[in-house]
Amino acid sequence: MAKNTLRTLIGATLLAAAGLAQAEDPKVVAITQIVEHPALDAVHQGVRDELAEEGYTEGENLRLMHESAQGNAAIASQIARKFVGEGPDVIVAIATPSAQTVAAAARNIPVVFSAVTDPVGAKLVSSLEQPGANITGVTDMLPIERHIDLLQRIMPDAKNIGTVYNPGEANSVALVELLEERLAARGMTLVKGAATKTSEVLGAARSLVGKADAIYLTTDNTVISAAEAVVSVGERAKIPVFAADTATVSRGAVAALGFDYYDLGRQTGSMVARILNGATPATMPVESVDALNLFVNPDAGERMGITLSDELLSDAQEIVKSDK
Repeated sequence: MAKNTLRTLIGATLLAAAGLAQAEDPKVVAITQIVEHPALDAVHQGVRDELAEEGYTEGENLRLMHESAQGNAAIASQIARKFVGEGPDVIVAIATPSAQTVAAAARNIPVVFSAVTDPVGAKLVSSLEQPGANITGVTDMLPIERHIDLLQRIMPDAKNIGTVYNPGEANSVALVELLEERLAARGMTLVKGAATKTSEVLGAARSLVGKADAIYLTTDNTVISAAEAVVSVGERAKIPVFAADTATVSRGAVAALGFDYYDLGRQTGSMVARILNGATPATMPVESVDALNLFVNPDAGERMGITLSDELLSDAQEIVKSDK
């Protein structure tokens, strides 16, 4: 009888220990991003910070993995397959190319994308309201109309607007098509320069000289990674460069009306935390960011041949200084 009691106690102790160990197993979140540049890096940091605020502490109850594809689609696919093999609790995919490769590889693992312009067009979700599978996230669809408003406010006589984009990046193609349509409705023309990799951005920007009154950069990851190349062309040719993301203003663009990509990352991290707590991606609507901030760089404007009005400066949430 005593031996049976001892065995029972030992068994109960082992079961309790196993249960405790299982309860203490950290959640695993894998983060992949297509390339490193300030906007996407801010998303990555925002995800980390939000998870920490939600009670997930790295090294305690959370294990984080992070890899960048350095702008290479083949490497993005390798990272996606590697992460799927690790079997994390959630995979976070930053930017459309990474999201598409993860979606193709991860059938049974929850996926949260971020900084994806057109999730439906990229075939990531069935609809924004009902994603319908194992994937949801936060879109960074641009307020194109308001961006054109800003450009016309600063350059009311501009008729030909140049842009540099990667025709192999789905989100960029969608944005350029929308931009061309909206410009045409105002009697304006879009002049396009194609760059399939960062080393081609400078040449694509140079192809706009003599054709464009201003240059507008979308959130194309290939181009934003080499935004300084476009800015250098704008300065030499006196063609003002406008951006869709505020981070590019500190890198030499004249102005941008956009949201903070760090906030986008925090919003993404909140969705990840909900899934770690038991939510299902299929029933979580795709979210977007509504708050917009105006960033201006008067020094960049002077280098590109324009002076920003006092009225515009007074409307700006941030005035960037970048004297050379």
